[in-house]
Amino acid sequence: MSETINLHQVPETVTLHRALWAGRIMSAFVVIALVADGNIQLFAPAQIANMLQETGFAMDLTRVVGPIMLACAILYAIPATAVLGAILVTGFLGGAICAHVRIGELGSPPEIISLLLGTMTWGGLYARDPRIRALLPLIR
Repeated sequence: MSETINLHQVPETVTLHRALWAGRIMSAFVVIALVADGNIQLFAPAQIANMLQETGFAMDLTRVVGPIMLACAILYAIPATAVLGAILVTGFLGGAICAHVRIGELGSPPEIISLLLGTMTWGGLYARDPRIRALLPLIR
């Protein structure tokens, strides 16, 4: 039996493989950033005391915020719970953006970083999960 190669399918397969790896890399970056920030909240709260004070949050909230960040990162990293994790990460980062807008820091570095992490959260999930691409097609 002879096999015929569909030349139109090969580039699509390569593109999907590249998208999968791009999604994994973006998602890994998000997870690393959230884990790093969660660990700082838990184990070195003095380093972020000034920022917490500026945004109006009490220092003892680091014991609550740190585990929440770590839980969001874990849920996002596990493929079976990645969509739930992305929703929670987006909500968490949206709250961070809101806190900076509230104190008049529109366009501040923490706000931009939160916006970029939120975009990478969904961009990474979109690239690595065909269910999300089917739900939100960019091109039909």
